[in-house]
Amino acid sequence: MLRALLTLMVLAAPAGASTDVRVMDWSELNGWPEDDADAALAVFRETCPDMPRDDWGALCALAFDVEDGGARGYFEALFRPVLIEDGRDGLFTGYFEPEIDGALAPGGRYLHPIYRRPPDLPLGGPSLTRQQIAEGALDGRGLEIAWLDDPVEAFFLQIQGSGRIRLPDGGVIRVGYGGNNGHAYRSVGQEMVRRDLVEPGQATAEVIRSWVRRNPEDGAELLNHNPSFTFFREVGEVPAEAGPLGAMNRSITALRTVAVDPAIVPLGAPVWIETEGEVPRRRLMVAQDTGSAIRGAQRADIFVGTGREAGREAGRIRDGGRMMVVLPNRMAWAMAPAGLL
Repeated sequence: MLRALLTLMVLAAPAGASTDVRVMDWSELNGWPEDDADAALAVFRETCPDMPRDDWGALCALAFDVEDGGARGYFEALFRPVLIEDGRDGLFTGYFEPEIDGALAPGGRYLHPIYRRPPDLPLGGPSLTRQQIAEGALDGRGLEIAWLDDPVEAFFLQIQGSGRIRLPDGGVIRVGYGGNNGHAYRSVGQEMVRRDLVEPGQATAEVIRSWVRRNPEDGAELLNHNPSFTFFREVGEVPAEAGPLGAMNRSITALRTVAVDPAIVPLGAPVWIETEGEVPRRRLMVAQDTGSAIRGAQRADIFVGTGREAGREAGRIRDGGRMMVVLPNRMAWAMAPAGLL
């Protein structure tokens, strides 16, 4: 695994950029003594059994023997934080699990379907665009899971990759990521800036929602600027009180789970986050998810939680900072500059 990780780090670096690796001491992490290491360990336990046994198996087994209050010592004794830089500035955003009104059959205000992945979808290459699907390319194939009451919320559900749908009878169904159409993600917010619809830095999720709702025809065309389209699957095995499933097919935890670039950060690894901005964050989190827009050694998406308030908070996060992947001692020292020779 280690050799593959080092190779992927080099391939993932932008053209002309070098990848710098520095093994750090825990004392160099701003805010580490104040963080709740036991809370981070509880999240690590959720997914560490699914990690490669050769590198993580023994440490994962030990994690379940740590008594309350012992998490800080566990991490400090067996792991080292590693700063990986690839020439790109740190960028930390937020994501959440939406809750949206919908129905299991079309009618009335429920007119905007979300779809299962077509069984004949090409693997490894682009297929139908968002616009083609919006124009009915999948109609009549029985792929609809539910119909939502708002096309903008349907769009953002795809961006988030999972969500809860509230039904008219009071029931709830949960949907998770089921694949995509193979087209690269293109930012609608950046396109609004390019078209002089908003000023740079103002294209938040709430601004996009408001503008599209005020301009339904132009708004539909704007959303189609992003050709990427997400398919879903029903998720019935997750309790209502648990978080949605992440990329490791386990429930994720608000403000302790981050989405990362798995070409650089091993899924399931703890990561130390230091963000600047309106609400500085200093905490140990776990890389349990991925996202199509999350690329680079210093790029992460923080899972904020479920519902509208979580969505508002997630939309406010766009901060600089730095991230260190927390690796077992042997892996960390093997990635030090001498180990890269």
